Amino acid sequence: MSDITRATPERRVLSSFSDYTGAQAAVDRLSDAGFPVEHTAIVGHDVRIVEQITGRLTRGRAALLGAASGAWFGLMIGVLVGLLTPTGFLGLLLLGLVLGAVWGAVFGFVGHAMTGGRRDFSSVQGFEAERWDVTVDAEHLARAQSLLSAGAAGEERV
Repeated sequence: MSDITRATPERRVLSSFSDYTGAQAAVDRLSDAGFPVEHTAIVGHDVRIVEQITGRLTRGRAALLGAASGAWFGLMIGVLVGLLTPTGFLGLLLLGLVLGAVWGAVFGFVGHAMTGGRRDFSSVQGFEAERWDVTVDAEHLARAQSLLSAGAAGEERV
C-alpha cells in the first residue's frame, strides 16, 4: 500500500450562477475553448433534494409502467436472440416484446402491492441549490477568467 497522499489543489470561484444550467454552460464554454476542465468543479451551495410528485400510483398504473419497461427489456432480448438465430427474427422479436410486457406487468403489480399502500405515488428526485459556483484550481484561474469573459454575453449570473 502506498503512503503517498495527493494534496487537493486550492480552488477559486470563477463565476456564480442562479441555476445549474448556467454553471454547466460555463464549463462547456471552457471545454470548447480547449481549457483543461479537469481543473474545474461545479459546487452547489445550500443544496436540498426535492422530490417532485408526478402522480398517483395505483396497482393498475404500476402494472402498466412495469409492462412498458418489461416490453423494452423483452424487445432488447428478442433482438439479441433474433440476431443469433438464422430464422424467425420477427417472431422472436414479437415474443420477446410480449413476454417482457407480461412479466413486467406482473412484477410491477406485485411489487407495488407488497408496499402495502405506503407509497401510492410516483415521483422524481432532483437537486436544487441557492447558488452554483464554478470553481477552478488557483493556478488556472487567470486563463479561465479570460476564456469565460470572451464569451460572457447573455450569461445569467448571481
